[in-house]
Amino acid sequence: MKEKQDKGKYVKTIAVASGKGGVGKTNVVANMAIALKKLGKDVMILDADLGLSNIDVLLHLAPKRNIQHLLSGEMGLKDVVIEGPHGIKILSASSGVQELTALDEFQRLRILEAFDTYRENVDILLIDTAAGISENVAFFCIAAQEIIIVASPEPTAITDAYALVKVLFTRYQEKEFNVLVNSVGSSEEALEVFKRLSLAAEKFLNISLNYLGYIPFDDTVRKAVSSQKAFVDAYPHSLASKQVAEIAAKVLNPKEKVKGTLQFFIGNLLSASRA
Repeated sequence: MKEKQDKGKYVKTIAVASGKGGVGKTNVVANMAIALKKLGKDVMILDADLGLSNIDVLLHLAPKRNIQHLLSGEMGLKDVVIEGPHGIKILSASSGVQELTALDEFQRLRILEAFDTYRENVDILLIDTAAGISENVAFFCIAAQEIIIVASPEPTAITDAYALVKVLFTRYQEKEFNVLVNSVGSSEEALEVFKRLSLAAEKFLNISLNYLGYIPFDDTVRKAVSSQKAFVDAYPHSLASKQVAEIAAKVLNPKEKVKGTLQFFIGNLLSASRA
């Protein structure tokens, strides 16, 4: 999955993870996928919360097949992938299948092989991992080219996001992490969350985190979830939708990054001087 190519075509693989459940990670993935599709990219979502299927519920889909059929060898990847909003491709997880929450080596190899032999057009693969620091989460993160850590302003969410970064760095030598802050009241609050994470990572791990952006707390997000629709479709002019569009554009063209606390503080100083 890390450098999957089809006939010379480059496919970007991004794992989206969170140390804690309830930070809106799956909602971020669904809306980012649609935003990327609107930018002209062919997108696939792999619901890698393998024992608790969420993407299909969020988008009001009813898949008849899921990753369990792939892992059992009954079907190939093209047979289990379904089409979601705007033509995004979705590989759904199973629901309530406990044994899939800890893949064995054979199952992991089967997933990698399935993607290596998949011949449909995919520009970006978004992997929606489970919350926490399980071996499944680590596997999908290290298999991806990029990792996005979704955090929220809750102290436990920040602590658990740092714990995830620590595990991926100390056990698997991952050093590049993008931070997306969800459900914040303002850009200032989002930067404060990033600052806390970044300071801890630099002090205790000696690595720098990249600030990807934020999605504000927006009542339209709650309404869209209740109606099982992506908020970028249900409320395209909302602030949350505009921020997701900006994040999607940054994912495609990462020209500027706020990396680490030094750049964070310099950026703040420049903003203050301009004001």
